[in-house]
Amino acid sequence: MSKTIMGVQLKNRMKDAAEFQTILSKYGCSIQTRIGLHAASEDACSPSGVILLEFLDDADGEIAKLEAELKKFDNVSMQKMVF
Repeated sequence: MSKTIMGVQLKNRMKDAAEFQTILSKYGCSIQTRIGLHAASEDACSPSGVILLEFLDDADGEIAKLEAELKKFDNVSMQKMVF
């Protein structure tokens, strides 16, 4: 049994957020926890953000499909931890 946590940095939130969200929703049944982090203030919102995803145990096939879809974005980088 493996546990995977993925960090995804979306570098152009304003341009890519809607399509990015659609892709995450497609794999939502395999995502146990999702945390979004970005800087915000009263008068500005950060153009980039980091999303942490914790997947259900042994969701390796779905994770691979999600990674392949996210790689099509020019402004996305990913890191994974597998326990």
